[in-house]
Amino acid sequence: MDAKALQDLLERPIATWENEVAELKQAGDGFSTDDIGRYFGALANEANLRNVEAAWLVFGVHDKTRRVVCTDYRPQPERLHALKMQIAENTEPRIGLRQIHELQHAGGRVVLPEIPAAPRGIPIAWKGHYYARAGESLVPLGLDKLDAIRQQTLAQDWTAQPVAGATLDDLDPSALEKAREAFARRHANRLDPAEVMDWPLATWLDRAHVTQHGRITRTALLLLGKARAAWRLSPHPALLTWKLAGPERAYAHFGPPFLLSTSALYQRIRNIQLRLLPQDYLARLGQASRQDINQLLLTKLSNALDARQKERKIGNLLTKPRRHGLIVNRGVDTAPRWQLVVPAEPGKRPR
Repeated sequence: MDAKALQDLLERPIATWENEVAELKQAGDGFSTDDIGRYFGALANEANLRNVEAAWLVFGVHDKTRRVVCTDYRPQPERLHALKMQIAENTEPRIGLRQIHELQHAGGRVVLPEIPAAPRGIPIAWKGHYYARAGESLVPLGLDKLDAIRQQTLAQDWTAQPVAGATLDDLDPSALEKAREAFARRHANRLDPAEVMDWPLATWLDRAHVTQHGRITRTALLLLGKARAAWRLSPHPALLTWKLAGPERAYAHFGPPFLLSTSALYQRIRNIQLRLLPQDYLARLGQASRQDINQLLLTKLSNALDARQKERKIGNLLTKPRRHGLIVNRGVDTAPRWQLVVPAEPGKRPR
């Protein structure tokens, strides 16, 4: 935005006083980042509700006299633009200033942080709290406004919306090949699979309803998009997370293309309950060494665990029945020999 455009932009909030999508501040160098964050959330939410693309903070204008008074807020460029990251780190969903403009006005330096409107259906929170404007005042986001934002997408299929700027180059070749093969198999009763595989890519994507008249949709980016193209869905996080809870803890994140990454995530899921039932092995063999038990169980443990974690897991599985007096080590610690504890007859000790 050039100096003339910034000058025109500055005149509007000065002429109309402060409103729900503009905030005037003198803002010295020590102006609180936390205060800026609260105004950021409030102005982003108000811009959404008023269907405008952006809201503005204006530093260097006295909020009572509406006179340009100059601001010394973060005069160093690197400090000024670090504000973008500081804001993004504390908003939910993660969203930052679109740009920070500087204008050398006749009355002095003016800084204009540009705040994007909250995405449709998603109110913006600052450090877990939602804010709005009531005239010139900063107030909590009321339930009426919160509901108004959240209901914006109830009647709209978010995944079907085209993504501005996205092209076929944003799609992953491996995911496209797998999806086309699956499409051909599914419709083999009415379409020749060889013909489907020969269709131009754009034709197949449209017929599969992944794109709309050649335009890349959010569905296309989520299912078939390259990992590096996930930024086009911002501020919506395109991420699947697998988490292992319990004695062993682990996690992994999976991004697009989800057509492929969901299979990778599925491999991490533990679908069986693994129990050590001394009577389901020791009753049959009589006894077992730790090596025998490792051979029995190692292949049944999740591959999300490394070798050391698997060893510890098996140790934990042995500990519980030992503490309950179900099994006993008849060997030594360095060479254990596990056996069942045979219940004793009345008046005798267990063997």
